[in-house]
Formats: sequence, structure tokens, C-alpha cells
Amino acid sequence: MADEERPRRDRPDQALPEHVLTEDLYQFERLLTPEEAEILLRVREFLRKDIAPNANAWWGRAAFPHEMIPRYAALDIAGLPYEECHPGGVSSLLTGFIALEMARVDPSMATFYGVHAGLAMGSVARCGSAEQRRRWLPAMGRMEQIGAFALTEPQGGSDVALGLHTTARRDGDHWIINGEKRWIGNATFADLIVVWARSEEDDAVLGFVVKKDNPGFKATRIENKMALRTVENADIVFTDCRVPEADRLQEAHGFRDTADVLRHTRSGVAWEAVGVMLAAYRIALDYTLERQQFGGPVARFQLIQDMLVRMLGDATSCLGMVVRLAQLEDAGIYHDHHSALAKAYCTTRMRETVGWGRELLAGNGILLDYSIGRFVADAEALYSYEGTREINTLIVGRAATGIGAFV
Repeated sequence: MADEERPRRDRPDQALPEHVLTEDLYQFERLLTPEEAEILLRVREFLRKDIAPNANAWWGRAAFPHEMIPRYAALDIAGLPYEECHPGGVSSLLTGFIALEMARVDPSMATFYGVHAGLAMGSVARCGSAEQRRRWLPAMGRMEQIGAFALTEPQGGSDVALGLHTTARRDGDHWIINGEKRWIGNATFADLIVVWARSEEDDAVLGFVVKKDNPGFKATRIENKMALRTVENADIVFTDCRVPEADRLQEAHGFRDTADVLRHTRSGVAWEAVGVMLAAYRIALDYTLERQQFGGPVARFQLIQDMLVRMLGDATSCLGMVVRLAQLEDAGIYHDHHSALAKAYCTTRMRETVGWGRELLAGNGILLDYSIGRFVADAEALYSYEGTREINTLIVGRAATGIGAFV
């Protein structure tokens, strides 16, 4: 074999320190403080040892590993952004890299964590009173109580702001909730479910924390999914479900407050999309260096290298976007169109990137044994949830033109 045809073993990533992700070509991870880098390394090691070896099996069986929850809790990361759990908090850059790292190994487990630590805890943190934040966030931060977030309905997805049909009626010091929710992650086993409903009195969108043992609450697992199969999504039915006024999120007064929660979690999905791209790139790179055809590794062919570079370019450009997004968030100059553009763009590039990865593995790409098929399937869910590409495009378009094009 000619020297120029040999796979190089002195690739630049091999000179990086152990704690730096080798796929991070521009080394954005170095922007973390040493203390933050130590936390991320702890997460990375947990995922490598406990999640990665089992991810395909869980996904194949559509079985959520409840036994892993205490191990997640031991990482002590769920409450990092919240003052009630970690006084002083941490940077959005660290929470973003944690989301990336989880999705790089298993998008299903990243979604489980994002629903709990982002959507559910974020709702309490942003829409709860001081007393409610003290009551719920510490236990949720320790993962002694798992959260879920119930907004989407069977007939209400992109238009849920106007098409929210779940209702709440005041009855003395309680509220009576009736309606249905769909695609609610963690809801089959969550202890606390943040439920968004429309007040029968004044049509305002209100938030409630519903306990799993509340009378009138029923969650049924959705079966036969082709993506995020490890996640337990549920259909929920509320039948005269009684919720104390004390469990109504006191600072949630309308859909604008709901949207504030989604603004922050939408950026988390963009980070997850980058993690999926980096996973697909690493799988494809390793495979093409090992796969022998025509007398050598297929990685030596120009067309293969072109596709690998396209994958790395997508991931790197999107990583730069979400890093800047985190900086804007920490600077307090973070708006809906910032997270909407990142979510729309990164998930679109993700879809493209995982498709190239599957193509590079040829027939083996459809086998779960090689993992890339799992990322291809899971990418479809990330592409759709937290606002479709079209809805996020309209948010950005409105900011760019000053004209709302929503129907």
C-alpha cells in the first residue's frame, strides 16, 4: 500500500488532552472553566461506562432503564442551573455541553434528562413562587422526584397556543382539570407532571403541578415508536382531576410564560442535535478507517473523505452556533428568535449528517449493532419536537422582517 493510502494515526485529535472531546475540531470545550470541565468529564465517564454499552439493547427492546435513575442522581447535575439546588448556578455553556454529551451517546436518555431537568424543573423555576421552588426543586435536583411536562395535545401541536383544549375550573381551594395530552415523556413514571391548561373563567393559560397519584389522572404508554424508543412517552387523560390551588404555578399567567420555558429548552434540543451529529461522524469515521475494500480502508477514497468532511463541517458550524447561543443566554440578551434559529438550523443539518453517516456504512448502516441506525431514527424525533422547523422558521422570519406570517 502506498504511503498516501495508509490511514494516518497522527490525526490532530490524538494530541488533545484526555478531557477534550476529539470530535470538537475547533475545541469549543476549552471555553469551559476547569471546574465545569471536571463536571463534564464526570458525565462523560458515566455515559461511556454505564449508558453506551446498553443503549442499543434498551432501544431495541423499547425498555426504559429505571435502575439508571439513581446513577444519574449520583452525578448531581440535574439542579445545576437552579439557585435552590446549586447556589450561584453554572453557565449555560456547561448545561449545553451536558446535553450534547448525553445525545452523543443516547438521544433517548438525553430526552429523559431534558424533560426532567429542563422542561419540568425549568417550569417550576421560571413560573413557580419562591415557596414552590423551595418545595420542589431540591428534591427534583436530587432526582428523588422525577418530572414531566404536559403541553402537547392529541389535536394540538404547532397551534397549541391557540388550540389548547385542556381546561381548568376553579372550585374553592382546588382546580378541576379535564382534557387530554399526548407525547408526554416520562409521564408513565414521573412523580410531578407540569400540566398546562386553559382557565374556564378568563381563558388564560395556567400551569399546574399534578402528582402521579392524583385522582382523575391516567397515563398510558405509547407503543410502536420508531424513534427515541427508550423514552416512555404517554397519552394522558384528565377526568375531573383535582389539583390544590397551592400546586398551581403562581407565576404562570399566560402562554407567554409557557413560551419562556420553551425558549430555554429549545436551545437544549439544538445542543442535542450537535451531539447526534458528532456521534454519527465518529461512527462513520471509525467504520471507514476499518472497512477494507479494494485492498485498503475505504477512508482513503476521495468521495468518502468528502462526505466525512461535510459531516464534520455541519457539526462544527452548529456547535459554534449553540456555543454563541449559550453566551447570549448568560449575557441576558437571549430572545425567542435566537433559540428558534438554532433549533431549526441544527436539527436540519443533523438530519442531513446522520443520513450521510448511514450511507457511509452501506448495508451495515441499517443494523442496530452498528448504532448509526438508532441515531438516524432518533434524529427524526429531535427534528420534530420543541417546535417544527416551519414554526421556528416563522419565529425567526417575524424577527427578521417585523411581519408575523403565522396563520
